Order: sequence, then structure tokens, then C-alpha cells
Amino acid sequence: MDATSPISARVDATTLNDLDRLAERYDRSRSWLVAQAVREYVDRETEFLDFIKAGEDDIAKGNVVSQAEMEAWFEARIAQHNRNASAKS
Repeated sequence: MDATSPISARVDATTLNDLDRLAERYDRSRSWLVAQAVREYVDRETEFLDFIKAGEDDIAKGNVVSQAEMEAWFEARIAQHNRNASAKS
């Protein structure tokens, strides 16, 4: 298990009250709930920033599709779908 370090944060009275209710309901400490919330937030934001970085890397490599190319691709897909639907009728 990783060592932990204390942090502090200020929250409004309503949030603190809700946190206390959750802690009681789940039979967990405030600290445990806050640590879980922070972990989930950090994981989500890190994943999002990694996703953005991958896109930026693709752009830098020239791996891009123009809007006109994308529209043409969609139009071709729609036309193919319509042909398939007509053939089934």
C-alpha cells in the first residue's frame, strides 16, 4: 500500500453536511470518502489529458482528416446505407 499524505481543503457547510451523511451511510470516514473522490477526479482528468495529448501528437504527425473529407466519408456511408436498404426492399 502506498504511503499517504494529509491535505486540507475548504468546503461549504452544505457539502460538509452531505459528506458526513455519506460517511455515516457507507460507514467510512470523511477522509476515506475525500481520498476516493480525489482519486477518481485525478484518474478521470489524467485520462482526459492523455486523450488530448494523443490527438495533439496525431496532429503534429499530420494524421488529420479535413472537414470536407469527413463530410464526404459520411455522405458515402449514407449513400451505401440507402443502397443496401433499397436492395432489401
